[in-house]
Amino acid sequence: MSWANVVSRCGLLLGLLTAHPVIAQEEGINDYPTTARADYVFACMAANGGTRLALERCSCSIDVIASIFPYERYVQAETALSVGQRPGEGAELFRSNPFMRDLIADLRRAQAEAEVECFP
Repeated sequence: MSWANVVSRCGLLLGLLTAHPVIAQEEGINDYPTTARADYVFACMAANGGTRLALERCSCSIDVIASIFPYERYVQAETALSVGQRPGEGAELFRSNPFMRDLIADLRRAQAEAEVECFP
């Protein structure tokens, strides 16, 4: 990936991230697409043994996350995590940005809440 592409993507993501976050619970909406929920559940099940119990717990987990964390911010946080794991200067922009760190921390808190509630 060229440096221009990295800068362009960083600029686009930073532009998206400047929007004021809206808490999903306040909106009272279910804004996670079915495919996003299914992707999460499949990955979660693979990490937890692929059993029926894992299906129930993983489904619960994404429901809890969705009730806390709006889908748009979920996508932003997942993107920041993904880009931040890459080596290089472009990824360093994500790792060193306080807004990105806060966004990822918010996602981690939602995941921790889901873990407490769904994986007793």
